[in-house]
Amino acid sequence: MDRDQANYLFNVMRLAVGDAVALFNGRDGEWRAEVAAANKRTGVLTCVGQSAEQADPPDLWLIFAPIKKARTDFIVEKATEMGARRILPVQTDFTNSERVRVDRLQAHCVEAAEQCGGTFVPEVAEPVRLDALLADWPEGRHLMFCDEALVGGSSGLPDQRGPWAILIGPEGGFSETERARLRGLPFAHPVALGPRVLRADTAAVAAMALWQDRLGDWG
Repeated sequence: MDRDQANYLFNVMRLAVGDAVALFNGRDGEWRAEVAAANKRTGVLTCVGQSAEQADPPDLWLIFAPIKKARTDFIVEKATEMGARRILPVQTDFTNSERVRVDRLQAHCVEAAEQCGGTFVPEVAEPVRLDALLADWPEGRHLMFCDEALVGGSSGLPDQRGPWAILIGPEGGFSETERARLRGLPFAHPVALGPRVLRADTAAVAAMALWQDRLGDWG
């Protein structure tokens, strides 16, 4: 075990030799383990047997424009809990947060997976421009474009299976240029998120809940 893991288990959780721990690596499911050696800086865990098969989420990406630090952390944590397979920060015309530490966000994904009992940790991609991402869009992947201009309308989410992505805009919304481009893309589906304009972090949770209920693994 590394120093941070040992500190958490033995100093924070107060585990000792012989205590049980659940382990996962994002590929091989969940495993029962026992503490074989413990001290302040390191430790050894011995695997006893597999307790759960690997449970991968649907092929769903969450694409979002970074906002304030705490709210960006919230989006990443909830996306992990709700079953995103990949998380992609993007720079839009109105994005007002320039700096994104991918390593820190990736660590939040690990912590969120641990907290919710998941066995999968989504990848946090390096930030890219929205226009560059759309120009190199993978064939066969649908895009759920959450358009605040449609507030009050029906959701508009089509019943089409396969790989998907959800796009959430920044605090200032999408520019007219971005909205026009998105509406012209054959793989993009403009969607309303209820009768009120939602804050960006709330919109991410609402959009993932809508998609999971209609097309994901909640059924």
